[in-house]
Amino acid sequence: MAEHTDNLVSGEWLEARLDDSKLRIIDASWHMPDSDRDALAEYRQSHLPGAVFLDIDAISDESSSLPHMMPTAAQFSAAIGALGISDGDQIVIYDDAPTHSAARAWWMLRQMGASRVAVLDGGMAKWRAENRPLSPDPVTPSRAEFTARPRAGLIASKAEVSDAPAKGRQIVDARAPERFRGDAPEPRPGLRAGHIPGARSLPFGKLYNDDATLRAPDEL
Repeated sequence: MAEHTDNLVSGEWLEARLDDSKLRIIDASWHMPDSDRDALAEYRQSHLPGAVFLDIDAISDESSSLPHMMPTAAQFSAAIGALGISDGDQIVIYDDAPTHSAARAWWMLRQMGASRVAVLDGGMAKWRAENRPLSPDPVTPSRAEFTARPRAGLIASKAEVSDAPAKGRQIVDARAPERFRGDAPEPRPGLRAGHIPGARSLPFGKLYNDDATLRAPDEL
């Protein structure tokens, strides 16, 4: 891949800019509830220098009983500002998780109006394999001003999903095939097995190489 695109950066590109005062690095690792892994504890043991931790579970709609619903703009602004991230910063997100949760955090930031946000290709696994610097030092960011500006068109409503097949729009299910078929129980309590009628299965794992980097455009 190129060393830098609008949405994806290499370890080489990022390491060369670790001292950039306008660069903000986010560890957005998230694990399934049944994984027996603690993303925050792992972050505290070792993370990219200067990286802050974004808790995907915490930054969600507090009024909803469903997991990972998008928060309000005000809640998101407060949470991201508390991480020391301000409008106009160059943001790079990585994860150390088989869920590739950095992509979720990237999408949330894009949906809330961040314009300079990218994912570290290969995440922590590739960064570590290349012997790039890591740190156990705690990071205490100074609160910054981040203004969420939600973008239209990046979230579909329940009605839009229900009407999608009739309007010729394709629904894609990115979960594992077993969960798509309903053969495996949902790892989060209270969620039914199976998939939305008309959806096609495209497990997100197929989009990545063995080293956790994103596949080439022609392969995708």
